[in-house]
Amino acid sequence: MSAPTITFAQASNLAMDEALATDDSVFLLGEDIADREGGGVAKVTAGLSTKYGAHRVRSTPISEQAIAGAAVGAALAGMRPVAEIMLANFLSVAMDQIVNHAAKIRFMSGGQTGVPLTIRTMSGAGMSSGGQHSDMPEAWLAHVPGLKVVTGSSPAEVKGLLLSCIFDDDPCIFLETMPTYWDKGPAPEPGLRIPLGKANVVRPGSDVTVISYGRPVAQVVALAERLAAEGISVEVVDLRTVAPLDKETVLASVAKTGRAVVVHEAVTQFGVGAEVSALIAEELDVSARTPVVRVGSRNCPVPFTRVLEQGYMYSVDRIEAAIRKVA
Repeated sequence: MSAPTITFAQASNLAMDEALATDDSVFLLGEDIADREGGGVAKVTAGLSTKYGAHRVRSTPISEQAIAGAAVGAALAGMRPVAEIMLANFLSVAMDQIVNHAAKIRFMSGGQTGVPLTIRTMSGAGMSSGGQHSDMPEAWLAHVPGLKVVTGSSPAEVKGLLLSCIFDDDPCIFLETMPTYWDKGPAPEPGLRIPLGKANVVRPGSDVTVISYGRPVAQVVALAERLAAEGISVEVVDLRTVAPLDKETVLASVAKTGRAVVVHEAVTQFGVGAEVSALIAEELDVSARTPVVRVGSRNCPVPFTRVLEQGYMYSVDRIEAAIRKVA
C-alpha cells in the first residue's frame, strides 16, 4: 500500500486545522478565506470556517493594512492570529504595520511584549500573473530585524514549518509558492513541527554544495541525482528558514565540499544569495578553489507574456551550468 500524499495547499490547510484544534487563541483572517466566500482564492482555507465558525475564520474587507493592523493588535492582546495577505506583492501595502509595529514591538518594549503573529502569503512566477502578482519578496523581509521568514520545499515541510510559525512567539512571514499548490508529496505524521532557524541537508554530497529553499529545492535534488551518474556529487541544503539563517549548517557543508552555488527564484541582485555568498566569503577560506556562484531570476519585473516570463526565471539549465562551472 502506497503512502498517502497531499498537495502543498492541503499541507497549509492541515497545519491551520491542527493549530485551530489545538489552541483556542488561534484564529484566521484574510480576504475571502471563509467558506461563504469560497475558502480563499486558491481554496487553501476551504472547510475551516465551517468546522470552526466564522468567529475563528474571518473574511475581511480588501485592505491589507487593516488585516495586518488587526492581526498585530490581536497578537498584542494574547491571540495567535494567522493573517492571509492574498499575494506577496500586496505586503507592500501593509509594510508599516509589519515593519514598524510587528517586527519592532518586542525590541521597543524591552522584551516585555511579543507578537505571536503569522502572515501567510503566496507568490511565484510561471502562471502569467504579471509583475504585480508574482514577486518573491523574501529578501525585503529578511532584511528587517525581528521578522522570521520561512518557506517550505515539500508538502510535509510546509505543514511542519507553518505549524511551528503559528506557535512561535515572534512574527513570522510564511511564503507559499502558488504554482506548486497542486503538486503532491508524502503526507507528514500528525503533529509534525519543524524547528525554525534550522536548515536541512536534503542530499549529502562531496563535490559542491547547492543552497536553496522553496520551489527550486526539488529541482536541484532531481538535477543532483542526474549529475551523480557522471560522478559529480552534489550536496543539497534546504534553508527552510531564510531568517534567521542557519549559518552553521551552511558553513559546515561548504567547508566540506569547498564549492557553493546558491539558487533562488527571486531576482539575483541584492537577493538572499548575496547574503549567503558574503557569509561564506567572510567565514570560510574557499577563495583558492572557486568563488560562490548565484543563480536567480533576471533583474526586471516579472513579465506577463509566457515566453518572456520563462526567460526571466531561473532555470534548471542555469543551475546545471553553475554546478559544472565550480565542480
